[in-house]
Amino acid sequence: MSNIPLSERLPYASQKLDSLKKSISSVLKGQNDAIEMTTICFLSGGHLLIEDVPGVGKTTLATAFAHCLALPARRLQFTSDILPSDIVGVNIYDPSKNAFSFHEGPIFTNILLADEINRAEPRAQSALLEAMFERQVSVDGVTRKLPTPFMVIATQNPVDFSGTFPLPDSQLDRFQFRISLGYPDPQSEKSLLKRAVQEPLPKPVLDKNDINTLYIMIDNVRVSDEIIDDMLALVHATRNDPRIIQGASTRAMLDLRKCACARALLHARDFVLPDDLKALATPSLAHRVRLSPNTHINAVDILDELVKKTLG
Repeated sequence: MSNIPLSERLPYASQKLDSLKKSISSVLKGQNDAIEMTTICFLSGGHLLIEDVPGVGKTTLATAFAHCLALPARRLQFTSDILPSDIVGVNIYDPSKNAFSFHEGPIFTNILLADEINRAEPRAQSALLEAMFERQVSVDGVTRKLPTPFMVIATQNPVDFSGTFPLPDSQLDRFQFRISLGYPDPQSEKSLLKRAVQEPLPKPVLDKNDINTLYIMIDNVRVSDEIIDDMLALVHATRNDPRIIQGASTRAMLDLRKCACARALLHARDFVLPDDLKALATPSLAHRVRLSPNTHINAVDILDELVKKTLG
């Protein structure tokens, strides 16, 4: 299939990805935008940070997403007393073998739901850094590869700051997107109330072969010089705006390119459009800039403004 032009394989990708979105939306009502962003994040090999109040479906999204991809998933509740070894694993002495044996932590999975990540102390948060960027962990001087694919879906409550530790810039830069689910629309909530029971998880619609094929297809999506210039203009705008003291990084720009290719494929195209950048720029970059202390506007509004100025 790799020898077939990408344009001829688009119906295959469209059918698979439409089935994925429909399957997840059958469980998570009224969150089509969040489902699309999660799908794009996964296809581009990124990690997702969800900032929202409890009870709007963050865990349901992660569970349903992993189930529809036929991938193992684990949930890890972050607390103030969680240790790095609780995340990555630990070596335990085995008297019968007179040797230490490694016991894997919950990070050894395909999709990890890191719930309330900002409740963990920085030492525990940092245990995810190597895993999120290099897809590996190091314990007692031994490096161990994580399963492929590997995605972290982390959540944090933006309202309750008691007992929380803000994520450092180096950690935020590992997240492809920062999004908010928000409350479902009234019709979707009415449907939930009438049903009164949780919908069963749908059957898997993709397997690892499908996932690997989609990854290859994304790498073949065309990005024109004009789109490259648009991305450069936007990223440089974040670095030159007086309200921003730390603009978007080179990694952020490369991530934006990759997720724009994923969105193009999701919309049955083999080329990136400016609309892809407009849709993804703010959730991809807003959490990766640091504002001046004198700035009285949030990063999302600034990025929305810069997107309009640079991309039209």
